[in-house]
Amino acid sequence: MKKGIDVSFAQGKVDWKAVKSTGKVDFAIIRAGFGRETSQEDSQFKNNYAGCKSNNIPCGVYWFSYAESAEDAKREAKACMEVIEGKEFEYPVFFDLEEGFQFDRGKSFCDSLVKAFCGELEANGYFAGLYCSTSWLNSCISPDVAKRYALWVAQYYDECTYKAAPVGMWQYSSEGSVNGINTNVDMDECYVDYPSIIKSKGLNGFKKITLEGDLNKDGKVDVRDKAYEEAHKPQLDKSGYIRGDKTIGTLALKEMLLIAKQVGVSRYGMYENQEIGDGTITAINALLSKWGYKKTGIAGENFIKKLAGEIRKAVK
Repeated sequence: MKKGIDVSFAQGKVDWKAVKSTGKVDFAIIRAGFGRETSQEDSQFKNNYAGCKSNNIPCGVYWFSYAESAEDAKREAKACMEVIEGKEFEYPVFFDLEEGFQFDRGKSFCDSLVKAFCGELEANGYFAGLYCSTSWLNSCISPDVAKRYALWVAQYYDECTYKAAPVGMWQYSSEGSVNGINTNVDMDECYVDYPSIIKSKGLNGFKKITLEGDLNKDGKVDVRDKAYEEAHKPQLDKSGYIRGDKTIGTLALKEMLLIAKQVGVSRYGMYENQEIGDGTITAINALLSKWGYKKTGIAGENFIKKLAGEIRKAVK
């Protein structure tokens, strides 16, 4: 999971060097503009893009919609692409849907806007996504449409409760405080490795990467397929023991992992001390991968119970 922020002209001129120095911002989503015309480019877009790139902060963009029809949404997509042309984005290009008059026209209308904007982006080599709040997603966006694109959900609560489609990013607060920004700023969490997916496929301005190995019909490995598959695996635990933890509990976890190796459940060992280091993380991730989960390096309650079950089966 990565921590990020999203910004627009409302934050003024951001000191991106100071933002980077906090060590707490892994990515940024920046507003490129709004509406149907390139003249509606966000006044801080160029500054924010340059600041992210010069300070090695991966970024994506969003475009605020006022579309009154699917054709309008296509025009907005074209304006967005003109503004961002020639730039590289490690995170998706999001269609920002939040106007009341759009939601008032119902689910079928809102679905048509999303498909028109995102479809236009995809046809031109961009990784498209939808930004929307939980309440409007539930009432005005079909689950099939929400599943089709990268999903960024806004819900200012202690958890994201949207369940109809996989959530890639969650905007959990509009009152964040970050060095280098003189106003409140939106705070986000990201659960998908978008940079790997986007770069390997050659989207958002990047050139496609291929590797030798298992060959596809073109004689190359499509890295995006593997990255996409890994990124969209379910996550077993969101919290638990992680690298650097040093308690009696971590010692017990490591003893379980060593027993798992002895009985053939795992093939990885580690030092017999209390601290979780590289060896333990390797063992945890190997088991998560074996079970079909995302390799998070987290060993929480679900992991421990599942490992115990595996050990019991192995010694019967």
